[in-house]
Amino acid sequence: MTAPRRKAATAPVPAKQGRAPAARAGGGAGEIRIIGGLWKRTRLPVADRPGLRPTPDRVRETLFNWLGQDLSGWRCIDAFAGTGALGLEAASRGAAQVVLVEQDAALAAQLETLRQRLGAEAVRVQRGDGVAALRAAAPGSLHLALIDPPFAHDDLFAPALAAAARALAPDGFIYLEAPAACTPEAIAPLGLELHRHLKAGAVHAHLLRPVPAAATAGSVA
Repeated sequence: MTAPRRKAATAPVPAKQGRAPAARAGGGAGEIRIIGGLWKRTRLPVADRPGLRPTPDRVRETLFNWLGQDLSGWRCIDAFAGTGALGLEAASRGAAQVVLVEQDAALAAQLETLRQRLGAEAVRVQRGDGVAALRAAAPGSLHLALIDPPFAHDDLFAPALAAAARALAPDGFIYLEAPAACTPEAIAPLGLELHRHLKAGAVHAHLLRPVPAAATAGSVA
């Protein structure tokens, strides 16, 4: 996989933590849609679950504009899948392998039903812990790691990010959705740099990538 390399963005000052707005809902549940690719406009149900916070359409659209519309051959993991919106967007755009990891049994079952309905052969649903799934990934094996835990579980962000950094291919990306902006000082020890950043309401969307080997060598020298 060859992804475009653009100048890294400057990280803003950390924002106050908060909850993202809920998805469009009726009676606590609703639906969102896949934005692009093979399954464009496919509706995804949004269950009434505490902490379930689908990535807003605007943010998903921006993310896949950053990544490029064709993800052919990419190996991806959506570590806290929820509705599956992020991972299914990647699969819809040609990703070769997408693992949807979800702890909640009912949500995992819903994802499997959706996978079968779409005939999504490149997608695998795995019930379990997102951090453990990232830690189990082989070093250098992932082109895209999608990290979007419930904002209330702030203890998940650091271990998930560290595990994803270890599993990332040299030309891969990590998408991190968080209630506060990520600083260069926080990710530099993991060998990561900020490539893109977007704030939408209470959501901070980050696209991170490994620091180029040449830059690392230069800093050591």
